[in-house]
Amino acid sequence: MKEANTFDFSLLILLAAIWGSSFFNIKIATYSYEPITLALVRVIFASIPLLIICKLRKIKIEAFEKNWNKYAIIGLCNISIPFVLIAMGTGKINSYLAAILMSTTPLSGSILAHIFTNNEKISFLKSVGVLIGFSGIVLLFFDKVIINTENYLYALITILGSTFYSIGGLLTLKLKNKKNENVTTSTTIWSVIFLLPFSLIIETPWNSSPTFASTLSLLYLGVIATGLAWLIRFRILTVNGLVFQTQVAYLIPIFGIFFGYFLMEETITWRVLLSLVIILIGIYIFKKNNLGIKN
Repeated sequence: MKEANTFDFSLLILLAAIWGSSFFNIKIATYSYEPITLALVRVIFASIPLLIICKLRKIKIEAFEKNWNKYAIIGLCNISIPFVLIAMGTGKINSYLAAILMSTTPLSGSILAHIFTNNEKISFLKSVGVLIGFSGIVLLFFDKVIINTENYLYALITILGSTFYSIGGLLTLKLKNKKNENVTTSTTIWSVIFLLPFSLIIETPWNSSPTFASTLSLLYLGVIATGLAWLIRFRILTVNGLVFQTQVAYLIPIFGIFFGYFLMEETITWRVLLSLVIILIGIYIFKKNNLGIKN
């Protein structure tokens, strides 16, 4: 993997800005679209550029071959379920809060990896980082301006969504010898298969009357925040490696707060800013000692 240059850092910042902006767009989209339909449209749009890439690079898509059940489970846990849960949660809490809660995915993933893998055990310093990071989340729940009796359940749902990302990440390790493009495309195809019937049966989207703003946000989520973002992520992973790409976790909540405050006029308190600093410190300590990840 080559050393990152100015262009590489620019792509990383762009990726963080796109993912950070997805939360306020999710919130706007939920004004007109139900969570399952929202998730379905996102993955449909995401699958289009992925299919094109596999076609151009002549990469075989193995979604329905021998290991189809692995692709199906990953598609369910890593895409379908978290996309729906995050849409449910973000619709009821501040968009920037969702971004902050989602930034803790590496911390919850480390706990699951410690329990279910043999080579990703948490060291003392890693555990310190995890405890500091989660203490920042606990502090958020003491801020009644941001999290109260009306929405605390949706904050927990958002955290559950991030946890499913971690579960999906662990399951993806079972396919680590497969091409990244094939795995992502195959799991996306399966997520469409899972979401489509539930959207049609439960939410009957043809009966909705969506606003232009919600539709525009939904298109942005599908084409830019999912499809284009995954292409940028592929490029960063293949050129600069996993360690460099994971640095995006520091930037996403910062962009989330920026967009939430300036575009959605969401209230930001001193506890929110303090919680963000604590969470980022926890993530930094954890990643600093995450010697198991190599470029």
